[in-house]
Amino acid sequence: MAVPTHTLNDGTTLPAIGFGTYPLTGPEGTAAVRSAIEVGYRLIDTAVNYDNEREVGEAIRTSGIPREELRVASKIPGRHHGYDDAVASVHGSLERLGLDYLDLHLVHWPNPSVGKYVEAWRALVDLREQGLVRSIGVSNFTDEHLTTIIDETGVTPSVNQVELHPYFPQVQMRATHERLGIRTESWSPLGKRRAPFAEPPVADAAEQHGVTPGQVILRWQVQLGSIPIPKSATPERQRQNLDVFGFELTDDEVAAISALERPDGRLFGGDPDTHEEM
Repeated sequence: MAVPTHTLNDGTTLPAIGFGTYPLTGPEGTAAVRSAIEVGYRLIDTAVNYDNEREVGEAIRTSGIPREELRVASKIPGRHHGYDDAVASVHGSLERLGLDYLDLHLVHWPNPSVGKYVEAWRALVDLREQGLVRSIGVSNFTDEHLTTIIDETGVTPSVNQVELHPYFPQVQMRATHERLGIRTESWSPLGKRRAPFAEPPVADAAEQHGVTPGQVILRWQVQLGSIPIPKSATPERQRQNLDVFGFELTDDEVAAISALERPDGRLFGGDPDTHEEM
């Protein structure tokens, strides 16, 4: 299945859709990730805090797909934000994954009360220079957090992975990313348990194009220019989620789905100014 790619601000590329691995663990997790690779996903997203880097690494090794064809991403947790801790964290991820380098590594949350996210970012900048990480980025960073790390280091993230779905379309953050040349990635791109499959703009577009509501939402993500990273342990659903490049939503359909935005659209209290994960 042919998947387009985006060129990042550092010259590397990422597929226009990826595979999320939280909370896939154990033998079933390995099987699910391997299935995703076999179906055609080439961007695999994990994190230290997902506790499944070993499973992801095993799936990569047994998939039969050459390493250079895959883009593997992981994330530094809040407890590793000190410079030395961040360097050790990335080495630990590489060891658990069984890889010589990571294609993308992110600072998972800014954890502003801790005040060390700039140190974690400096560590990623240096690790990229050493070739252990090809691209570096952040996750759940606000305008203020982005401004801080760019001003402190002179290095702009290639990616900011944020919560983004029809009830929370992140209009302001996407505009900031566009201005700074940062690629948006979307976690929980379908909206999880609150997925708006029955909302008229989604259901009507699904009927119009002969696809599923989930495919409509992922196509909406793609047309926004974001990289969604849906998770599914089911091969058939994995195929459906990847198969969103054979149709195109109209501008009116995209606008109608975006208009589903809610003031309380977040899935939980995940405001990066207050929510922290260690």
